[in-house]
Order: sequence, then structure tokens, then C-alpha cells
Amino acid sequence: MIRFENLSKSFWVRGQRKQVIDGLNLTLPSGKSLALLGRNGVGKTTLLQIIAGILSADSGRIVTDGTISWPVGFSGSTHGQLTGAQNVRFVARVYGVDGDELTDFVEHFAELGNHFYMPISTYSSGMKARLAFGMSMGIRFDTYLIDETTAVGDADFQRKSRAVFMERVKSSSAIMVSHQTRQVRRFCSSGLVMTRGGHIEYFEDIDEAIERHESLLLRGR
Repeated sequence: MIRFENLSKSFWVRGQRKQVIDGLNLTLPSGKSLALLGRNGVGKTTLLQIIAGILSADSGRIVTDGTISWPVGFSGSTHGQLTGAQNVRFVARVYGVDGDELTDFVEHFAELGNHFYMPISTYSSGMKARLAFGMSMGIRFDTYLIDETTAVGDADFQRKSRAVFMERVKSSSAIMVSHQTRQVRRFCSSGLVMTRGGHIEYFEDIDEAIERHESLLLRGR
């Protein structure tokens, strides 16, 4: 369960205040894979980062009874001067999981070869994303936050990523940001639609959420 209590967030953009989230009061059910839909720039990634604790809200709070991942594939979850392996062990200590088990999982999953033992600063953006995705999937969270990252790597790696993600969400919740309708229908059963001005609507049926999202796009909202 994740509950938003009067949550608000805004930014100053070119001298004007942009309201991204406006007094959100909503409870998300447990055991659901939710699509977070909305046009570009509406604030979907901002909301995920607030849920993950990366960004602070202006007011209000988020209450949860479970563990929540950082946004899967988020490169900010790694330290550039440490090796991939050192980053994994650091994350294991933070989340209280077995360091050897997580390191073994990520090393084999991310397929970085000798780069796994080299500093993150030498990685390409794709390599960083694969490492971060591997770390996320290697830890059992109650809710996974996904931001357009299941398409990391080549076709074989994407298939492997989808398979492990589907296995995780069998016993966990997920909130996924994606602009690909086919991907949304594959992974998600329900949906959230975010509109300009910071409002969010919940739909139990994913097709209803997609229909609402597409109608807002046509209206420019």
C-alpha cells in the first residue's frame, strides 16, 4: 500500500511557478502493476522520484507499509568512482541484504564482463542502466518503480529483463512509466493518468486508463 496525503510539488520555470502535483490524496492498492500515464513533461518522473525519496515534496507526505525500490535503471543510484562490484556491495549494506548473493546475481545478470570491476565513470550510459537494473531486480522490494527501462540493452538482454521483471511482480507491486501502449498492456493491469496542473486519476482497468490518457493527448492536456 502507498498512500499520498495532501502531496504537492512545484518548480520555478523561467520565473513562473509550475505545479507538478497539487494536493494529491490517493491510496494505491497492494499487489497491482500500475501504469503511470501522461504527456511528456507532466511530472511522471518527478512523482516516481518523490515516491522513491530522491526528491522532497513541498508539502504533504507519502505513507507505505512496504519497501519501495529506487526508479529501476536510475543512474543516480551509483557512485562514479567506485567499481560496479563496490557499488553493488554498498547498496547491499544499505538495504540489509546479503552482499555476496547480490553481487553474484548482478554480475551474471548485467553481463558487464571485466567492466564490473572497473569504475562506474568508465561505463557507457547503457552499461550504467544495466548495472542499476540488475541491482534493482536483485533485491526483493514490495513495490518496484520502473521508468522506461525494460528496453535496456540488445534484444536478448531485453528478453531477460522482461522475464525477471515479470517474475518479480508476481509477488510485488509496480508503478511503470512508459509511452509504449503495447508494453503497458503487457505489464500492467491498472493505471494512473497524470494531467497538467498536478492531478492524478486512478483506473482499475488498464484499457480505461489508456483511453483516458489518449483522449487527454488529443485535447492537449
